[in-house]
Amino acid sequence: MKRNKIALSSLALLGAVGLMLAGCSGGDNGGSSSSGDATAIIRTNGSEPQNPLIPTNTNEVGGGKILDSIFAGLVYYDAEGAPVNDMAESIVTNDPQNLTVTLKKGQKFTDGTEVKADNFIKAWNYGAKLSNNQLNSYFFEDIVGFSYDEDSELTGLQKVDDYTFTIALSKPASDFALRLGYSAFFPLPDSAFDDMAAFGENPVGNGPYKLSGDGAWQHNVQIDLVKNDDYQGGRTVANGGLSIIFYATQDAAYADLLGGNVDVIDGIPSASLATFQSDLGDRAVNQPAAVFQSFTIPERLAHFSGEEGKLRRQALSMAINRDEITETIFQGTRTPASDFTSPVIAGWSDSLEGADVLKYDADKAKELWAQADAISPWTGTFQIAYNADGGHQSWVDAVTNSIKNTLGIDASGAPYPTFKEARSAITDRSIQTAFRTGWQADYPGLYNFLGPLYATDASSNDGDYSNPEFDQLLSAGIAETDLEAQNADFQKAQEVLLQDLPAIPLWYANVDGGYADGVQNVQFGWNSVPLYYEITK
Repeated sequence: MKRNKIALSSLALLGAVGLMLAGCSGGDNGGSSSSGDATAIIRTNGSEPQNPLIPTNTNEVGGGKILDSIFAGLVYYDAEGAPVNDMAESIVTNDPQNLTVTLKKGQKFTDGTEVKADNFIKAWNYGAKLSNNQLNSYFFEDIVGFSYDEDSELTGLQKVDDYTFTIALSKPASDFALRLGYSAFFPLPDSAFDDMAAFGENPVGNGPYKLSGDGAWQHNVQIDLVKNDDYQGGRTVANGGLSIIFYATQDAAYADLLGGNVDVIDGIPSASLATFQSDLGDRAVNQPAAVFQSFTIPERLAHFSGEEGKLRRQALSMAINRDEITETIFQGTRTPASDFTSPVIAGWSDSLEGADVLKYDADKAKELWAQADAISPWTGTFQIAYNADGGHQSWVDAVTNSIKNTLGIDASGAPYPTFKEARSAITDRSIQTAFRTGWQADYPGLYNFLGPLYATDASSNDGDYSNPEFDQLLSAGIAETDLEAQNADFQKAQEVLLQDLPAIPLWYANVDGGYADGVQNVQFGWNSVPLYYEITK
């Protein structure tokens, strides 16, 4: 497999941010060459996507897991998070604001049409257009021509020929080449633009898998994918396809794993964390991943705006005994957070100024809560919304109990039956409580944990946070080509977040999962998702 052809200044930066994770535990995983049935269907867990499967409108894990299997972008990320050319023959960073992309010839969508420069340019323009209201429009912000105020064309995208296009950025973005493996940057066939809504229900991709046929997506049940024989990229498929089952609970998925009814899962229910490694032996997986967990309290909620809101968020954060919860609920498969990113990403720091707000201190929490009460006396119940199909009840109960016992207020969880229902209430801003949030990295860079979540108007800024000082530090950092200088700006930006707490950091997550007897070549990637195309049985 060819590595990206990138100018030296960017190559040094990208090499520095590549992840080096420990391999999966035990067995025949790690991408070994053990043979298996090339027609076998691999059964795994997932969740009903929030929206139709349009790359620029999917920013959650359930849909993303499917899109990454049925589409191929310019690059993909290997198990360690390094970018590897997929549709791209080369990506040359001429300077921090200008890139040239050359495509491989002969790559096809599953409708038989060839993947060309226009398929990227049209797809990105669709995703960026204001009136299309795409959740991932933020990812095109840096391209010349992007507008938050009116429909506009990404004039920074220029076709040179059928297999070459250039990208001009409105400001330096030193990690832009690294971002290009994220699903927002996938190409679309011409047929998608005839009826985008219909396309999203039955997408035509260009990746290692494709939908099995009509009725492949059984909503709220599962989606069935088969190997795409026309795919010529580096993710060589060793099996016949995937069945991604939308389990209502992690307990059901784990029970099916133990019963041999599912082949691999990427989440263990909290009730089984103490025993899953002994249950599964060398088929258990417990390794670091680029996953961060938090909960968000929008400033629009009563008592959470202005200085009162800042004091209350700080008090709530210091009322949570993270050490106790990660040990008793998660059996050490989580680590209390000391920042807003992940220890497996270059630039992470556990010594940021203001990080004491993430440590349990009952007396200080009560003091801060009393200061907020002096501004406006507290009324009501504090609740954290979560999706009941994701195994979150135990930790939400533990967090709200810690808050209730420390601050002497009513606090509880507010469950939504499914991830889709919870996300819909969050994205349409109808939710009236705090809510569970988290981040599984889109690409292996520190900026990815900060820009999309907390920059003004960012696509995943669910709490509508805005702070000019944070935005300025973020912009300064991403303009730096020197990694050390870049990280210094990002750390200062996080120190602003530690004062404002637009989200309350909780812990970093390992990926905990496992696979069934007879299943081989299981490897979990840097972002906690199995490399499905390698799995055999």
